[in-house]
Amino acid sequence: MSKEIKLVIFDLDGTLIDAYTAIHKSFNYVMQKSGLKPQSLNTVRRLVGWGDLNLLKPYFPPKDLPGSLRLYRKHHQSSLLKYSRLYPYVRGTLRWLKEQGYKLAVASNRPSRFSRILLKHLQISGFFDYVLCADQAAHPKPHPEMLKRIVRKFKLKNRQVLYVGDMAIDAQAANAAKVKAVIVAGGSSSQAEIKREKPSKVIPAIRCLKAMLR
Repeated sequence: MSKEIKLVIFDLDGTLIDAYTAIHKSFNYVMQKSGLKPQSLNTVRRLVGWGDLNLLKPYFPPKDLPGSLRLYRKHHQSSLLKYSRLYPYVRGTLRWLKEQGYKLAVASNRPSRFSRILLKHLQISGFFDYVLCADQAAHPKPHPEMLKRIVRKFKLKNRQVLYVGDMAIDAQAANAAKVKAVIVAGGSSSQAEIKREKPSKVIPAIRCLKAMLR
């Protein structure tokens, strides 16, 4: 990995934070209240990463989506606090990156409110110099807008930026933004889906960033 890297941008869900159970609980709460069949954790997991509206869209007609989304978000505020956790080695990796002088940012398809709840609750908000979420942008990932805006904010060249995610759409966004993509295996996308997008590197765990950047 290039020694020129100055900024590391992170996705949240599936990359730094395991919120799958929290999402699953909120999703099935809405399904239950709507008289619909609950879905398995694996089914919901595959839908994560595109934003909460897209999570619900396959199950509700357009006229019912706004109400379903409000119900989901109300439940999710408490669900996040109960069921979300950091993946192993995340805190230590973020601390090491800051100690080495890297700037850190977040680019998430989550709404800002929930991203900030997570970052504060899991006590990692202080590591990040900037947080940008899909509700602050015209286009969510895999569109490159969020990554491009973060690069411009820090006045860096594309070659100085590394984006770390867990999904095929993260690799797509990085490739479209012309920044290096590192994908952490084990998130919502399969290995085949990730490899098809040709990220710069696939790693088994977040702690592997240290060895890459040393």
